[in-house]
Amino acid sequence: MSTQELASSASSPSPGPVDVEQAEAALVEHYPRLVRIAYLVLPPSLGRNRRVLTAHALVQRSLPRRRTSGAAAAVPGARRADEDAVDPGYAYVRGEVLRQALVAGLPLRRRALPRRAQFPPLLPQVWGLRLFPRAGGADELALDQRLSALSGPARAAYVLRGLERQGDPEVLRVLAAAGVEDPEAALAEADGVEGPGGSSGAALLESAEFDPCSLQARPTDLMRRRQHGKAALAAATAVVVCGALLGLPGDGWGRNGAAAPSYARNPAAEAALDPAGLKRVGAADWRASARTDFSVWPARGGLTGDSALLRRALAVWARPGPAVQTSATPGTPPGPPMGSPQLLFASEVDAARVVLFFDGLRVVRYAEPAGGTGGAVLDFARTDGADAVGSAALVVSRAGGNVRYLTAPWVREAAVRDLLLPEKAARVLTRDGYGVTEPIPSPATARGCTRWSALQVRDETGPRVLTDLGELAPARLTSGPPGRPADVTGAAARAEWARVACGLSAVRSHGVRSVNSWAYATQPLPEGAGRAEWSCARAETWRGTGSRALALFRVTGAAGATGGAGRPDPAGAAAPAGGPAALAARSEGSPACGPREPRVLAGVVWQAKSGQWYVLAAGSPDVASVALSGGVKGKAEGHLLAVKAAAGSRADLTGTLADGRLMGALR
Repeated sequence: MSTQELASSASSPSPGPVDVEQAEAALVEHYPRLVRIAYLVLPPSLGRNRRVLTAHALVQRSLPRRRTSGAAAAVPGARRADEDAVDPGYAYVRGEVLRQALVAGLPLRRRALPRRAQFPPLLPQVWGLRLFPRAGGADELALDQRLSALSGPARAAYVLRGLERQGDPEVLRVLAAAGVEDPEAALAEADGVEGPGGSSGAALLESAEFDPCSLQARPTDLMRRRQHGKAALAAATAVVVCGALLGLPGDGWGRNGAAAPSYARNPAAEAALDPAGLKRVGAADWRASARTDFSVWPARGGLTGDSALLRRALAVWARPGPAVQTSATPGTPPGPPMGSPQLLFASEVDAARVVLFFDGLRVVRYAEPAGGTGGAVLDFARTDGADAVGSAALVVSRAGGNVRYLTAPWVREAAVRDLLLPEKAARVLTRDGYGVTEPIPSPATARGCTRWSALQVRDETGPRVLTDLGELAPARLTSGPPGRPADVTGAAARAEWARVACGLSAVRSHGVRSVNSWAYATQPLPEGAGRAEWSCARAETWRGTGSRALALFRVTGAAGATGGAGRPDPAGAAAPAGGPAALAARSEGSPACGPREPRVLAGVVWQAKSGQWYVLAAGSPDVASVALSGGVKGKAEGHLLAVKAAAGSRADLTGTLADGRLMGALR
C-alpha cells in the first residue's frame, strides 16, 4: 500500500461520540487484553514489578471524563477483510492506554513538567510483595529482549499489528491519534523485528510471559524492609513528639510580648518566669549586710509592681525572639535565668520602660518602648565578684548620645568630671528619688575625643571615678604602679588620666571591669626637642581573661610621630606637644603592666624638626638595658634608648632586666 493510501486511510472520518458507560463496559470485558497491551508497550527498564502495577494503573485511568468524540477515540477506519469489527468503546480505551504507556516511557526532562503517567502509580499498590508474570520459554525471552531494544512507538506498532491483528493503515492512524510524531518510522522500526526461529513472533505475544493478570509473587528485600521500617517508626515518633510539644498550651506572643514560643515546661523554669517569685531586697537591708554589692540593691522604680511588664521582661530573657536586639559582653552567657532573679529596677526612663535584673552572675537589662512592646532590647553583662565600687552604678539608659546611671543606695553624691580637663572641678549631678542621674554625654558613643565625661561617685570612704565603655557596668579608673593602684582623686592622677583618657576607646565593649594608668617613664628627646612621657594602661575584664595592655606615648614641648611598638614604623599617628597620648603598642592577654608582671617595654619612631628619624624606646624602671637589632642596631644602658634611623627602617626591640632575664617589647 502506498503512502497516499495510508494517509487517506488515516484521515478517514470516524464514528460519533463514545459514552462513559460504553467505554467502561469495554474496559471490564477486555481488561486482561488491555493490561497486556500496556505491559508490552511500557519500557522494560521499569522492571517487571513496576511494569505490572503501572499497566493496571494505566488501564484503570483510561475511562473518559465526559462524552468524547470519535476523532479523539481512535475508532478504526478502513479494515482488512480478515479483521474482526472493533467496538468503539474498546477502541477508545485502547487508544488511551497506548497514549499513557507511550508517555510513561518518555524520560524526565529538567525544564519540563512531568506527566502523571511518568510517576509510579498510586493505585494499585502491593506492600511486601513483588509481582511478575509467569516465566516463559527461550522464545518468549528472546522476543522480550528484541522488544526492549525498540522505541516506545515501535513497540506499540508491533503490538497493534501482532496482538491486535491491525492492518498498516489502521496502525498508522491509531499511533497518530496516540500522539506519535512519526508513525511511519515507528512502523518501519517494528518491521525489523523477527520472531525466534525466523517467525513473526505474533503468537508469542499471547503467552503467559506477557500476561500481567496471571502473576507470581515473591517477597521484597526483607533486610532492607526491616531497616526502612525502623527508620519510618523513628520518624513517626519524632513527628508525634514534635507535634505534641508544639501543641502544648503557652503564652507565645500574647502577654509575653516579644518572647519566642516556649520550648520547655518544668516547675523550675516556670517559677523563674513568674513575676511573683522575683527576689526583692528591702530599702534599708544593705545597711546591715556584710556584703556591699548588687545582691543588696533594693528594688526601685515606679513600675516594680507592674506584673505584666515584669512577665514580659522575664519571658524575653528566657526566650528572646528574632525581633529582639540582644547584646552580651564578651564571656557573658546570654541564657535564661537559673532561678528566680533579683529585681533591681523597673521604671520609665527616656520614653522607654526599663527593667534591671541580677542573678548572681549577670546584670540583665530589658527595655521596650513606652508605647508598645515592639523593638525590645536585651543586654547582658557579667558582674560576678563585684565589690562596693564595682557595684556603685549601672547604665540604665543611653539616648541621644547621653547616658543615665542608676547609682547604688550607698552612693552619697554623683558628679560628672571631664577627664581631659583635670583642673576643672566636678559638677554635681541631680538624681531622682530612685537614684537615676540626669543625662550626661556618653564617651562610649562619641565621635572623636574632644571631651571624656566620667562619673564620679562618693561613698563613705571617698570619691571614685567610673566611665562608660559601652556596657551596663561602668569601668573603674585607677592610677599608679600595678601593685599599688589608687583611685583618681589627686591632681597628679587626674593629670595622668588627662593624657591617656582618649586611649580608652581601644577597650570599648570588651567587658572591662577596671583600667589602671601607670606613667612608667619620662624620656628626654634628641636635639633638645623637649621630653616624652610613656604610660601603660591596663584594662582588666570581668571574666578574668582577655585583659588588654596599652603603651601610650606623649611628646611635650615639640611635635612628633609614633609608629608600631617593637617594630618601629615611620607612618605613625601625630602626637602634638601637650596633646593626648598616642597609642604606641597594644597587647591582649599579656601580663605586662599588671600585678603578675609589673614591667613594660615599648618603642616608637619619632621625627625631629630637623627631619631626622629616631627610634625611641622606654622600659619600666627595672629594665637594666635596651637593645635594637634588625634594620636598626643600637644599645643603651638603663631603661631609655634613642638611636638615629633611616625613614622606613624596621628593628626588633628587646630589654634586659637587672637579673639578666630578657624581655620583649609590648605588641
